Amino acid sequence: MLKKVVIFDFDGTMSARDANLEFGKYCFRHSIRPWLFIPVIIFGGLLSLFDFKTTKMRPIKKIWREVMRSFVSENLVKKLAPEFIKQHKKLRWNWVNSAVAKELNNKDVKVILISAGPDFLVPYLVNDLKFDAVLTSDMQKHKPWKFNSFSWGDNKVVALEKWAKKNKIQPIVLRSYGDSYGDTALMALAQEAIWIDSKTGNRKI
Repeated sequence: MLKKVVIFDFDGTMSARDANLEFGKYCFRHSIRPWLFIPVIIFGGLLSLFDFKTTKMRPIKKIWREVMRSFVSENLVKKLAPEFIKQHKKLRWNWVNSAVAKELNNKDVKVILISAGPDFLVPYLVNDLKFDAVLTSDMQKHKPWKFNSFSWGDNKVVALEKWAKKNKIQPIVLRSYGDSYGDTALMALAQEAIWIDSKTGNRKI
């Protein structure tokens, strides 16, 4: 069954700053654990130098992120994520609530969010917006620094296809909202690509 969809990215598109990066900073301010992992984080930073721009999923793109997030434990998420989420919600751009509500008001359209952000942050940062679906990177429950799947670049399209198959629909992407290179693959599918300036929250002209 054909179904019209509208897609939103999260970090930089709906909200200022990167939630995962900001959560890392938050952890450093509220726990000793991340400081013990500084040598590992530096090593991950060196690995990232070999991550060349591409929408194709390469192992290095996943590995260096896991290495740099290795201090994020299940207990750390349980302890610090709730308050962080309350604070980070305040960084949402002013236009977002009304834009999402307007899209949701069209009953013939499914409105979904597809983000590379982790599943222990992003769904809770948008739970008041009532998206039809929120698709994020799937992190291992007991090792929340480690990916089961990483929804970046072409993998965002894969996430869309999996969701569509599960719901037995063939998506027609009316609009896609994004801010960065990682959104290019989804934007290419859309009849209308709406690029957002991640520094101001304004639409790029």
